[in-house]
Parts: sequence; C-alpha cells; structure tokens
Amino acid sequence: MQATAPLPTAPPQTTWLRRMLRVWRHPHWRRLIAKFMGIKLGVLRQHRPQPLRVPRRYHRLPRTLPTLRISLVTPSYNQGRFLEQTIRSVLDQNYPQLEYIVQDGGSTDATPAILTHWRERLAHCESVRDRGQAHAVNLGFRHASGDILAWLNSDDLLLPGALCYVAKFFQRHPKIDVVYGHRVLIDHDGRKIGRWVLPPHDDTILSWADYVPQETMFWRREMWDKVGGALDESFQFALDWDLLLRFRAAGARFRRLPRFLGAFRVHPEQKTTAQRESVGNREIQRLYQRIHQQPMDATTCFRQMFPYLCRHALCERLHQIGLLRY
Repeated sequence: MQATAPLPTAPPQTTWLRRMLRVWRHPHWRRLIAKFMGIKLGVLRQHRPQPLRVPRRYHRLPRTLPTLRISLVTPSYNQGRFLEQTIRSVLDQNYPQLEYIVQDGGSTDATPAILTHWRERLAHCESVRDRGQAHAVNLGFRHASGDILAWLNSDDLLLPGALCYVAKFFQRHPKIDVVYGHRVLIDHDGRKIGRWVLPPHDDTILSWADYVPQETMFWRREMWDKVGGALDESFQFALDWDLLLRFRAAGARFRRLPRFLGAFRVHPEQKTTAQRESVGNREIQRLYQRIHQQPMDATTCFRQMFPYLCRHALCERLHQIGLLRY
C-alpha cells in the first residue's frame, strides 16, 4: 500500500490565533481576553475613582506663543451641571488666539444662566433649537474663522496647556492636517476612572474602529473645507468616525501626539453609553458597508484590529512603568 503524505498542519501562531478568534465570538470572553492582554481601548470604567492630576509641565506656557488662531465649538443641550467646567477648561488655557463658540440647542436647565455669565468671554454664543449634535456643531462652525478647528462636547474637558501644545505642533509641522492625543476618562464628579494610551497613528485601523478620542482631535481649516466644511447630520453617534474617514479619503496626514489632551466624561446620560446598542451599532454597520461593501462581525474586526491593539497594550504598559512619558 502506498503511504499517504501527512496533511499539512497550521503554524502554532496561526492555530493560537484561530482559537482566540473562536473565543472572541462570545462577549464575556472578549472582556477577559482584553483584560488579560492589558487592552483598555473601548473600556470606559477601568478602576475606582481617584483625583484627576496632570503633570506640572502641562501648566507651563512657552515664552513665545504660537500665532495660529484656534476656533473651538461646544455644542450644548441641557448639560448645565457640566457646562461650566467645560467652559472653564477652555478659557483657563489662556491661549490668546482662541475663538470659542458655544452653540446651545435651547436648554431649559441651568445652561442659560451659565451662558449669560460667560458671554463676554465667548466669541459667539446663541441658544436656538437644532436637529441634533452634528447640526449644532455645523451651526457653530459657521461663525469660526480659525486656522485650526475642533469641537468639545459640553460634558468633556480640555487638559491644561492643550491648545498651546496643539498650535505649536501645527506651526512646526505644516504638512500635518489632523492631530489627536491620549484620553483621560473621568466620572460624573470629574474623578479619574481610566485612560486611553494610543499607539502611533495607523490609517488602516480607521477601516475597522474609531479609537481617536474626539475631545482631543484638531484639524486644519484647509482640510475641513476640502471635505465639505460640515459634519454629516444624518449621523447621531458615529459623526466623528465619518469625519475621520472623509479626512482620510481626502488625503489627510494624521499624527497622534505624545500627550494627554482631553478628558472624556462617563455618566449615565452620556451619548456613548446611552446609544451604543441602538443608534450606534446601526451607524457603525452603515460605515462598514461604505468601507467594505458588506456588514462586519466582531470576529472579523478583532482579527484586523489585533496588531493595533497589541501596540496599544505595549504603549500602555511602557507608560505605566514610566518608560514612556506623556
């Protein structure tokens, strides 16, 4: 009898990855694997609340301040319990070339009194009904004249020195179009409950997930105008991911900055928490359909995101032990 050749076996690393992918289909095991690997991206509550502290160097301003004008829009609706902290985090930057715009959607809580108090220090402020967050941001940007643009939600914060740091980077790197930084996670009372330490920017990850912390993202006006000068108002949840994809399609050059720039507040009414399972998943699949011409499942996405998540876990660990200083 003629001997038959043995069937080829998959390399050990391929077999291991396949097992990981089978396990990854179950949400419970996904959480355990992420915790084991040290993956914190996507995790909004990582530890018990503790005081939010930033390095002293964040408060230092350079002797020569950048000359680029920054236009920052805050869309607001019935977030009076957080809005004043948000406004203070922007104005306390003491950045001289700041154009700060608050676009309120007709709030009925403490917001009108807060806006009256700060109106003289705002470049523009109005309270009119809108059709949602994207529409409010677009209304605000109609009054913006800056070289650099960004928006900051009314429950999030800028960390000290962020505006000067970003403007200085843009001034020194004229070929970079979009920047973002690391994120601190805070709770209802402004206490730290986690952080996202991101690896260097990778254009390909935008096809599978949006890990760019929106409150830390800034871009040049030229790129904004190139993609139409407006957010897509059909999005309620994934409006920032849609914008990033349009930036990428227009040839934008991205850079992840080595600094914590903003704080993302986690609370029960917060949109990411409240709309993830309903509106969020539909809009995410809508973007997958645009990018890949078909829906995507968690297993496929994990396989594509795995190298990026490993780089994140490495950066997180190196930062934790002090070898990376942000």
